[in-house]
Amino acid sequence: MAANLSPRGKRPFMDGHELIMEWNNPMGPGLFIRWLILTFAILVTAYLMEGIHSSGFVAAFFAAAILGIFNAFFRPVLLLLTLPINVLSLGLFTFVINALLLSLVSLIIPGFEVFGFWSAVFGSLLISIVSWILTSFIDRRGHVEYIHIGSSRYDK
Repeated sequence: MAANLSPRGKRPFMDGHELIMEWNNPMGPGLFIRWLILTFAILVTAYLMEGIHSSGFVAAFFAAAILGIFNAFFRPVLLLLTLPINVLSLGLFTFVINALLLSLVSLIIPGFEVFGFWSAVFGSLLISIVSWILTSFIDRRGHVEYIHIGSSRYDK
């Protein structure tokens, strides 16, 4: 049976019953798209840097998952514990924390390797930059946002 649109036109339903899976929840496509963006950022970093190696998409996919979990749970605790040294270093110690988390991911995921401290520092910086640039085009629900540059209705 074909899915119809509800009277409000926002949510599909089938024969009067709404679908159970709704993509507006926090675990919807927005999270999955960000996960794919982080995976892409890891693959780009592994391609551009000699000190980071990923055996393929699957290794980068799981490395992105573990890195996301580490960034969500362990990074705030580490930032709080190292707050005095982070303040004294004007925030530069954050790069060390990011490198530590990236190195920990490489110990857990087979097929994803980080060789050396400086590779981890510059790799985490490159992953952050690529992920930030690509994520800036995605809203919370996973839709692509764009900025229209050109004449507006006020330019007459």
